Amino acid sequence: MKSLLPSRVFLTLAGVLTLALLTPVAAQPPKKTIKVGFAQTGAESAWRTANTVSMKSEAEKRGIDLKFSDAQGKQENQIRAVRSFITQGVDVIVIAPIVETGWDPVLREAKRAKIPVILTDRTIQTADESLFACFIGSDFYEEGRLAADWLAKFSGGKGNIVELQGTAGSAPANERRKAFGDAVAKYPGLKIIDSQSGDFRRSGGKEVMEAFIKKHGKAINIVYSHNDDMALGAVQAIEEAGLKPGKDITIVAIDAIKEAIEAVAAGKINCTVECSPLFGPKVYDTVAKLLAGQTVPKKAYNKDEVFDAKNAAAALPSRQY
Repeated sequence: MKSLLPSRVFLTLAGVLTLALLTPVAAQPPKKTIKVGFAQTGAESAWRTANTVSMKSEAEKRGIDLKFSDAQGKQENQIRAVRSFITQGVDVIVIAPIVETGWDPVLREAKRAKIPVILTDRTIQTADESLFACFIGSDFYEEGRLAADWLAKFSGGKGNIVELQGTAGSAPANERRKAFGDAVAKYPGLKIIDSQSGDFRRSGGKEVMEAFIKKHGKAINIVYSHNDDMALGAVQAIEEAGLKPGKDITIVAIDAIKEAIEAVAAGKINCTVECSPLFGPKVYDTVAKLLAGQTVPKKAYNKDEVFDAKNAAAALPSRQY
């Protein structure tokens, strides 16, 4: 039986097939690697170390080229790092500002270079909020309020308080101090008798607490610490003075690192308020949205929790930091 199609049709189809086989497939352009510059405050505490680990490990997981800078507690080092990131042409800059003020000039440089800036953990003071894309962190004022409210109930609204402040001029120190002071003012029986910076460091907390004990002695009933590391330093100073932390002196802190929750479970710290350092996933989700041209919330807060004798032991097995 003869084919119903003319022979020239077969020749045409064969030619098309041959051409298709010989024509190279256009190569797909390689996916652009996202470059992010992260200006970290330093490594002053266990919380900060966990924060750095979260940012680095999540960047590696997502294939992000992270340019990391440890400012060693100096704002001038952070500003220098940001300028270096701008020169390197990163896609997004992330800053955990050491202090709140003095950022406008370098942020204007980033804006002129069309590099969006994300503030993480700590806020800044500026009259021009267009200089940064968004803030991702915790509500420091709320943390201070939660600590004060817990203390008022636990102490019956009575006691002399010494305060271990964080780094002078930093957002968490400013907000945690103000919130705690505002809340304590509602209870005439609670009085802050001394306040000094331990710079968020365990060694600083120990040194300041030693000075408080030498100055005020048994007049101290309560320690309010702006972070767990200083509180743990205060525990050492109290024990060395022959007193029992958590019993002779009530201790209230903020951060909820695992070591502090262990101290709560052991009765050496009475309460610690959550301030999660695990910002990596949320920060890089936001980076992706910004680079895709999407709108992101100007402020995004993590949810905080209070840990005391009632729930500390149960929380320990699931702690990541």
